Amino acid sequence: MNLENTQVQMRKGILEFCILGIIARGEIYSSDILEELTSAKIMVVDGTLYPLLTRLKNAGLVEYRWVESDSGPPRKYFTITETGKTFLEQLQLTWDELVSSTQQIIQKSKLTA
Repeated sequence: MNLENTQVQMRKGILEFCILGIIARGEIYSSDILEELTSAKIMVVDGTLYPLLTRLKNAGLVEYRWVESDSGPPRKYFTITETGKTFLEQLQLTWDELVSSTQQIIQKSKLTA
């Protein structure tokens, strides 16, 4: 089994959760989302981020507005919707349960090792 592949899959599995968490803090430009994910070592490329943002928008979880830019084309700024906030809250509960369960299992493994 390939360790790097497993690590990538784990990161991909929480990508929507992380993106919604970032957007929930306030209106944000897509390149800033990408920068934060990258700095947190959740590797994602434009070709992954933009389709995911579109899916989140189509699901009614985020919305965007165009803002004119002095230095180029207009920019798309994202915000979370009320539906998105509820969805994020449910993801947070799921995440908390997963972390707790995982820690419980790992701690038992450490005690028996």
